[in-house]
Amino acid sequence: MWRGRPGGSSAMSFSEREVERYARHLVLREIGGPGQQKLKAARVLIVGAGGLGAPAALYLAAAGVGTIGIADADTVSLSNLQRQVLYAEADVGKPKVEAAAAHLAALNPNVAVVPHPVWLDEANAREIVRGYDIVLDGTDDFSTRFAVSDACLAQGKVLVSGALGRWTGQVGVFHGQPCYRCLVPEVPPDAETCALVGVVGALAGVIGSMMALEAVKVITGAGKPLDGRLLIYDALAAETRTVRIGADPACTACGA
Repeated sequence: MWRGRPGGSSAMSFSEREVERYARHLVLREIGGPGQQKLKAARVLIVGAGGLGAPAALYLAAAGVGTIGIADADTVSLSNLQRQVLYAEADVGKPKVEAAAAHLAALNPNVAVVPHPVWLDEANAREIVRGYDIVLDGTDDFSTRFAVSDACLAQGKVLVSGALGRWTGQVGVFHGQPCYRCLVPEVPPDAETCALVGVVGALAGVIGSMMALEAVKVITGAGKPLDGRLLIYDALAAETRTVRIGADPACTACGA
């Protein structure tokens, strides 16, 4: 067994296999042993095990996040496989949370996966979010997004939000003010879904991986997360830009 530098009650032991598994993290100055201990102790909830949640879950499990919750009431369909790389054709028809748990356990048996086979809404979001440190929301339903944002705001949780459509994706991190409702105060009149307008499969991998990366940074304290900022990626032009999100004093969730 290998024990990292003491970190109070959060210090954890790593087996020899874990040391080998996380070797590339352990030699990173910004993560190292203390950061890997934080990852092992972390509890991350992924809302929506679809195009964004699937790659995010894979990278968080590979990174050694100790507990990953998966909230999704859907089943795997054949059309999902174009971008939802967590699943295989044999999973078609199975509940996503069950298929996800099986594949993540196969990838990293050290990770505990908690299935939540429900859609999050105003009635259950706070109770489910309460049990986690960070929430990743990759859903394309605005009522779910608002419920998750409100729950994170009420309980002081970090929210990593991702969205995509066609050839464009975006990632933002919200912790207190500004909140997600400052960015999107109400359902856009021209709201689109991937089912209606399409999405290039690899873009889901790019944005989902960015969401996982932001979560790793928040957990370990590495670098500067996108807190209060929105990164927008235009895949067709191969261009990215980052904009600051202003806190809305009239916001119905976080405003005065």
